[in-house]
Amino acid sequence: MIDPRAADNSVFPDPVYKETVLAPLFDGAKDHHVEGFRSIDRAHLVMLAETGILSADQARDIAVALESIDAEIDPTTLVYTGEVEDFFFLIEKELKKRVGPDLGGRLHTARSRNDIDHTLFKLGLRERLNVLIGKALRLHATLIEAAEREKETLIVAYTHGQPAQPTTFGHYLSAIVEFVGRDIERLFEAYRIVELSPMGAAAITTTGFPTDRGLVAELLGFEAPLQNSYSCIAGVDYITSTYSAIQLLFLHLGRPIQDFQVWTSFEVGQIYVPNSLVQISSIMPQKRNPVPIEHLRHLASQTAGRAQAMLTVMHNTPFTDMNDSEGETQAMGYQAFSSAYRVLDLLAALVEQIRIDPKRVRDNIARSCITITELADSLVRREGLSFREGHEIAASVAKAVVAMGGDLVNDGFGPFTLAFEKATGRSSSLDETSFAEIVSPEYFVAVRTRFGGPAPEPLNAAIAGYRQDAQRLSDIFDKILRRQADAARMLKERFGALKGTA
Repeated sequence: MIDPRAADNSVFPDPVYKETVLAPLFDGAKDHHVEGFRSIDRAHLVMLAETGILSADQARDIAVALESIDAEIDPTTLVYTGEVEDFFFLIEKELKKRVGPDLGGRLHTARSRNDIDHTLFKLGLRERLNVLIGKALRLHATLIEAAEREKETLIVAYTHGQPAQPTTFGHYLSAIVEFVGRDIERLFEAYRIVELSPMGAAAITTTGFPTDRGLVAELLGFEAPLQNSYSCIAGVDYITSTYSAIQLLFLHLGRPIQDFQVWTSFEVGQIYVPNSLVQISSIMPQKRNPVPIEHLRHLASQTAGRAQAMLTVMHNTPFTDMNDSEGETQAMGYQAFSSAYRVLDLLAALVEQIRIDPKRVRDNIARSCITITELADSLVRREGLSFREGHEIAASVAKAVVAMGGDLVNDGFGPFTLAFEKATGRSSSLDETSFAEIVSPEYFVAVRTRFGGPAPEPLNAAIAGYRQDAQRLSDIFDKILRRQADAARMLKERFGALKGTA
């Protein structure tokens, strides 16, 4: 029997493995993680020097060499040759050329590609979350301004795809404000996990060297080190929490986007989209196609789908360091951010510009008898009827008005007097003027003064609360950005001090 190890004359890397795995990983690293690599190398070097693991002279020579590598090598021009395994080893090879193999190898003291990788991925997610949250906050603020602007603008509210009750566009937009605020909270909760640094975990169990994990975390702008070293390289909940939060945000946004699509249809016509956001048919010049809403819908779905794909890749993987969570998977996830940015920008622009067509709203309200619920309620309050009696009278009135093709305000009083007398055996105290007021959409909205309702008092209070909440969320975000900016300045100063140039 031949020992396969003794007969193995192959040389790494196998050409197919090189082309199908190593080269794409190398390209992904140079495209997405160069700045992260630089920051990690510098922060780790500062820590090695300040803890005495490296001497001042050793740290100075490595720092000068790292700076020369950054100045002389343009990562965008690099082509993977197979001479080294990956981008990390390329940088180490270049470092050894400049300072020699002994000193060049000392930068890797007390660290591993395992903790480097997950720190890189967190830095990459952090950068993209900063953009995403900034855009989400702008959409949130835009929705609040639109809710304020449209707080008295009547619309038809739908349930099960059918006209249900009148409300205001501001009330409807406020509902979107609320879930977007909650979704931003979920992004911050995911961010809280991203903000914990894996550096110092090394391969799995930390190291016997006197490292300072807190210092490295601070220099890289993290809030703190992630405590358990095994979790640093195995716990991918920073990935799953981030993409779960993204998936939920865009799943939720897809629902009002779908409403906007229906409300701009010729048959409904409740929303008017300005010419700047309308495309005209190439063959039918009468058609105004609000296609940006279609793009919003499919891009929101693409974003939710891409986020779900990240969760699927993480499913049923071993609780250890594994390639499933690394380079190419991270790059796939970045596509979710790319489409997410487009949705948030376009939706904010759309919300700023669309307006309600009051004539179409009036026509739809008149045709659909959607104020009839208030007639039933008013009969309870004014006539002392049970709700069921009031509801049955209101139902008779609505049927009669619809059958004659009329509208409730102008044509409903006659059917009402007949239905009331038939049901109660007496005449109603309501005259025609009172009846017309009760079934008007303005009255419908005005009497709904309960907490969360569309009447001016609760809606104004709600919008004031949304503004306070938006400010709170912005303050959280500003604090995060300030910490990261302060950390970048600190790292620059401390790295410069190693070279004597601070």
